[in-house]
Amino acid sequence: MLTLLFVLVALHVLRRGVRAPGADSLDRVDHLLHFAMAAAMAIMPWSLGRSLTGRTTVVLCAAATLWFPLTALYRRATGTVAAIAGRLPPAAGMAAMAWMSRTPHGPAAGASMTAALVTTALTVCLLGFAVRSLMRPMPALRTAAGTAHRAAAADPYGHVRDGAMALGTAVMLVLPH
Repeated sequence: MLTLLFVLVALHVLRRGVRAPGADSLDRVDHLLHFAMAAAMAIMPWSLGRSLTGRTTVVLCAAATLWFPLTALYRRATGTVAAIAGRLPPAAGMAAMAWMSRTPHGPAAGASMTAALVTTALTVCLLGFAVRSLMRPMPALRTAAGTAHRAAAADPYGHVRDGAMALGTAVMLVLPH
């Protein structure tokens, strides 16, 4: 089920990235990073006990973790705090990917107390983001008056995609694989 979830998210992000007319290079990098994360998470349960490992994976995921809040500073149309807060869910997902690539995790890993605390903190954040995103109502597609409503109308399933990705990543954090 997790593989299907992540494949659907990857396909949705890829479709959005390809079909985004007028998207700037930052948006395209966002879509590419989301696609890479979803694709990596789709294959992770099938890696026969070996998660994506290696220094390169950790560095790339850590860089992607920083990408989202730092580009919020560049893009901000509203307040800085609100712009960064809006970019925290994908940053937390990328941080979780970096964490899963770096350390053994899950109940069978026998992880240290620090590792357990980091895993718990990331899981709680991702679950909070998932619940928030999945509980948002569908935007009114015909009456897109404000900027936020127009953006939601342009990608009406974006919050479902983001919530599913956060939920799936949280589950992967606590499951041994």
